[in-house]
Amino acid sequence: MGIDAYRHFSAPAGPGRPLLFLFHGTGGDERQLLPLAREVAPWAGIIAPLGDVSEHGAPRFFRRTGEGVYDMADLARATEKMVSFVRAHVAAEKPGAVLGLGYSNGANILATTIFSNPSLFDAAVLMHPLIPFEPRFGSDSVEIRLLITAGRHDPVCPAPLTNRLASYLEAAGAASEIVWHEGGHELRSNEIDATRDFFSAYGDPREKTR
Repeated sequence: MGIDAYRHFSAPAGPGRPLLFLFHGTGGDERQLLPLAREVAPWAGIIAPLGDVSEHGAPRFFRRTGEGVYDMADLARATEKMVSFVRAHVAAEKPGAVLGLGYSNGANILATTIFSNPSLFDAAVLMHPLIPFEPRFGSDSVEIRLLITAGRHDPVCPAPLTNRLASYLEAAGAASEIVWHEGGHELRSNEIDATRDFFSAYGDPREKTR
């Protein structure tokens, strides 16, 4: 495992610059979130892995046995593999900040990677995550900034589970907030705007000196 653990899209920005990891949803690929990344963090380098599990031909990051029912053994495998992948790229790129953005299944693998290693990312956006279990955090202090975006009527990620996740994060000491829209599992403009604002704190350091 390591830098080539996953097939991935890579567009690093160079040492000292922010590096954004992108995690696609079920059925997406390593390019699914590139347009979104260019909209919310155009100054960041990008690493975007392709999920290594196929669900009836749809790429995912870990297996499940039903809607919202995870294969916990495979999730543990995938989390360990993703931690190694992210660490390897961070070591190689030496970024000034490590950011994460995941949607749906991608938000779930990003979340479990953060649970396992809270210091791995400086900030992350979880778009429509579904965490149907109480997370156990690694030994690192939980200082990451987190933004959760969600639909109040999301049939895939019910609002009560989103609120429960936020409570778990708050109890662990993470600085987190939720941005809602009134729809379902789709991405809407207000959560994209919130993501752009959230990541703006890590913008191009060269721009800040002008």
